[in-house]
Amino acid sequence: MSMELEATCPDCGEQTFYRAASTTLHLGEKVKWHCPSCDYGFVQINGIDSSAV
Repeated sequence: MSMELEATCPDCGEQTFYRAASTTLHLGEKVKWHCPSCDYGFVQINGIDSSAV
């Protein structure tokens, strides 16, 4: 998986998120993404985005 994710930050509008951490769970891969401008972050587990909830 890449170290960058193209998405729009809901707080500051930045277009690129950086991979902060990842691990493998029984549900799949858990990846933490962070915005470098405002430190907004979200988690994806097996491709499902926590910010969409």
